Amino acid sequence: MRAFLLPLFLLLLGFALPAQQCNGNLGENIFTDGDFGSGTANVLTPDPGIAPGFRYAASPPPDDGYYTITNDMGRWDNIFGTWIQIGDNSNDPNGYMMVVNASFEPGLFYEQVVDGLCENTLYQFTADIINVLRRGSNNLLPNVSFLIDDQEYFTTGFIPEDEQWKTYGFTFTTVPGQTSVTLALRNNAPGGFGNDLALDNISFRACGPEALILPREVANICEDGDPIPLEATINGDQFPTPAVQWQRSTDGGTTWTDIPGANDLTYQHTQLSSGAYPYRYLLANSEANLGNSKCQIISNTKVVNVVPKNYTLTDTICSGLSVTVGNSTYDQGGVYVDTLVSSLGCDSIVRLELTVVPDPFLSGRFTTQDPSCSYLTDGSVVLDSILRGRPPYTFTFDGLPRQIGSLIDSLGEGAYPYALEDRYGCRTSDTLQLTSPFPFVINLGENQEVVLGETVTVTVRNSQPITNYRWTPEGAVTCDSSCVTLEILPANSFTLGLEATSPDGCLASDSLRILVVADRLVYIPTAFSPDGDGSNDQFTVFGKVPNVQFVPSLKIFNRWGGEVYSATDLPVNDPSAGWDGLLNGQPVPPGTYVYVAEVAFLDGIIRQYSGSFVLIE
Repeated sequence: MRAFLLPLFLLLLGFALPAQQCNGNLGENIFTDGDFGSGTANVLTPDPGIAPGFRYAASPPPDDGYYTITNDMGRWDNIFGTWIQIGDNSNDPNGYMMVVNASFEPGLFYEQVVDGLCENTLYQFTADIINVLRRGSNNLLPNVSFLIDDQEYFTTGFIPEDEQWKTYGFTFTTVPGQTSVTLALRNNAPGGFGNDLALDNISFRACGPEALILPREVANICEDGDPIPLEATINGDQFPTPAVQWQRSTDGGTTWTDIPGANDLTYQHTQLSSGAYPYRYLLANSEANLGNSKCQIISNTKVVNVVPKNYTLTDTICSGLSVTVGNSTYDQGGVYVDTLVSSLGCDSIVRLELTVVPDPFLSGRFTTQDPSCSYLTDGSVVLDSILRGRPPYTFTFDGLPRQIGSLIDSLGEGAYPYALEDRYGCRTSDTLQLTSPFPFVINLGENQEVVLGETVTVTVRNSQPITNYRWTPEGAVTCDSSCVTLEILPANSFTLGLEATSPDGCLASDSLRILVVADRLVYIPTAFSPDGDGSNDQFTVFGKVPNVQFVPSLKIFNRWGGEVYSATDLPVNDPSAGWDGLLNGQPVPPGTYVYVAEVAFLDGIIRQYSGSFVLIE
């Protein structure tokens, strides 16, 4: 009872049973259609019929209970907002994968029959699976079981929304007489909201012990040396009666051919002609199984490199250069023969056929654009062509490799080194000078301090003519052209700024601080005599203009607090304005009177002044 309850309990909780991976070597993938193939069409048609209980969607995205074979979800005309947009899990941009939108009920979504297997043989069954929901979708998670002949062997547990392909799988051993199996994948979670996945790279391979040819590194031998033995090293007891077949490749490992009679654990490499010779061996549990590709495993590849004894080097160099062979250096054309010992200890005879060509004195045709302003990096260089020499050419500019005809931009003023070289090493180097216009600068002078009501004189000094003025703050200056000398009457302290434009479109700026000291230059008399003699006949407010602007109000009271005069908006310094000593047309008696006056200043401040004065007959 416990043997059945534990797997069920883990499955319900979403935990994965421990996966059994092959600890030795694998054979070729028996299930060759497991990567779903490759094609330029975005969706494969017609329905391949590999998903029992599911229908095929030729126009993705597939709805619940549908699947599709596609090479790129990002190319679909429509896709669910919660799905990621991916290609298959390979380096092939046209490789296909299977995308499944789970059915509302759990069930099989993949099933295939594999036959021609060997009994009593260990196999590995794996597949790459990804949850196609975006991170944070928080929907139902896929949970996939691997089945063989309707028996569950492995479950993935809940596959997270992490946008990552993962490989899941297990190993199992065929029983006596078992030569065919049905592989199936079942989704254990219901569909509806989530539980959507993609499948790729289904693999079904024979698994055996470690099959090695040691050491793994390339074996280098001399062309006039001795044959070299290759040893099969088998680590593990999965194959009690191992059978071996050595193979050799003549195309760099793409295809392999059996070596007749090479069935021992040791194979002797006897070919001493120069070249690279890749070897491997097939391993099975018996000679009968060795003849079945679905029962074999494959060793690592071992390369035997036979180092040639005779080398012929043909080279052409530019006059002034040299070629070194061993301890000899050659700078003249001719045929030279040297006998050397290579780093591998092999004797080598090197024949050098050297041609020396005269230096053509390369030169380049450049199109240059100087920076438009001294502070800008909008200069550019293009190497249009190289004169003389033999292509292909190399071109370096400011230490970096460049292409002939390509724009090199974002350059400021300066000297830029470049080098040109042709196919034979003939080389020339020089510098290109980019020059900016004379720097455009302006100067408004030093900061200034004035008393409220005084004017400030600002002189604009500039290194080039100014075609446009932009003053700040806006409205501080009304001049917009030929502003050489300015007269400014500041009401408050502020920073005067100017951004000027030269005829070339270059910008320059400067500023100065104008500090206004708010002295209040007001004078109110302490006596007046309204006797009609034309002197000091009226009481009024005096001040320095424009420090003082006007008198918003003036009131005069007698010593008992009675108001004898009131006026508004009086000018300053005007003898005809103010109080003439009359009340209701009659002279008031001499004596002491009190005034209250409001005075408005240039900076907009209104202050109140009060005091007493004497009216004299």
